[in-house]
Amino acid sequence: MNHFSYEQDELYCEGIPLRKLAEAVGTPCYVYSCATLRQHFNVFDHAFADVPHMICFSVKSNSNIAILNLLGSFGGGVDIVSGGELFRALKAGIPGDRIVYSGVGKTLDEIDYALSEDILMFNIESTQELEVIAARAKFLGRTARIALRVNPDVDPKTHPYISTGMKENKFGIDIESAINAYEQARGLGHIQILGVDCHIGSQLTEIAPFVDTLQRLRVLIEHLEKMQITIRFLDLGGGLGIVYDQEEPPHPREYAQAILQKLNGLSCTLIFEPGRVIVGNAGVLLTKVLYTKRTAIKNFIITDAGMNDLIRPSFYGSYHQIQPVERTNRETQVVDVVGPICESGDFLARDRELPLVKAGEYLTVMSAGAYGFSMGSNYNSRPRPPEVLVRGDQYFIIRQRETWDDLIRGESVPDLLNPGLSLS
Repeated sequence: MNHFSYEQDELYCEGIPLRKLAEAVGTPCYVYSCATLRQHFNVFDHAFADVPHMICFSVKSNSNIAILNLLGSFGGGVDIVSGGELFRALKAGIPGDRIVYSGVGKTLDEIDYALSEDILMFNIESTQELEVIAARAKFLGRTARIALRVNPDVDPKTHPYISTGMKENKFGIDIESAINAYEQARGLGHIQILGVDCHIGSQLTEIAPFVDTLQRLRVLIEHLEKMQITIRFLDLGGGLGIVYDQEEPPHPREYAQAILQKLNGLSCTLIFEPGRVIVGNAGVLLTKVLYTKRTAIKNFIITDAGMNDLIRPSFYGSYHQIQPVERTNRETQVVDVVGPICESGDFLARDRELPLVKAGEYLTVMSAGAYGFSMGSNYNSRPRPPEVLVRGDQYFIIRQRETWDDLIRGESVPDLLNPGLSLS
């Protein structure tokens, strides 16, 4: 459920008409619903109310500090994959003991930063990384709390680009090697083993891959306990899917029931890293129709939002529902909705049946809250759009629209290139 709905044929976000928001803020722009974020977080959180757990929102899905702050106010932590995400989380007020750090390519500076902020734990992706973190912790006189990210070789049945738990993926330590890796970690100074971590992929619409993963992790944890390695945290990652089109992902309650049944008897605090399931359907991308165009074989709607603003359709072939901001009874036609970027792959929808629209009207790209702005770019030197948070009948600009000056901030022309300077 989300709080975007039509009232008398006009699309609203909570108590605000999106048309008025588009006129006030301009397009393209991202719009998020505070009520939807609260509801989605609470539904996921309450599903695990009977067991010790922590919800660590996946920052990569949406890294705006206002969103992070809001989720933190509900009691959430964060899962990060870079020093920049750590910086954002801290600026958003997330305490270090609610931060877990994943990712295969942590640099020395990032590791030192995380150690200095005393984060809850690192999710270790390789034995070389383990050795480096131990060395940096020793150098800084600190203890690094860690979990090993285990790759269970389970097919998550999702897009191959967002599958992360199979042997051919770059993530984690294969489950057959995990025992030796834990033995190595136990022998290192300045390392404290806290947990086991796993993340098998994103946009999963079936429970079975999670259950298969958990069965394998349980065997590993029981083996570690026999080795007198106590596992306090079991980090099951994220990945639960949402509805973009005709998907039927499990409700968080169904997911929780399946997980808890398989965990019976284990005394671990569970960590979850949901992203898309919290914020995906809590956000939309508003865009204006610039032109319509008819060729011998195609009809096009050309909008001011493109693949630089929302790359998922071009990158993954992903489906996003597109709705007119003002809904009226009108004819439909099959169109490609395309953006202004100088690429044939710049599209928001292909061969989609949509109502006839005219230049100047607004369209809403639904389910754009996750991996929307956070994957955006300045390609074609286009300023990134603003982000807006709606709460009831109020809205707040939580990121200003970039300007052309923002595009060249940090750039300079060396004096050597001055046309008036002799190079002889």
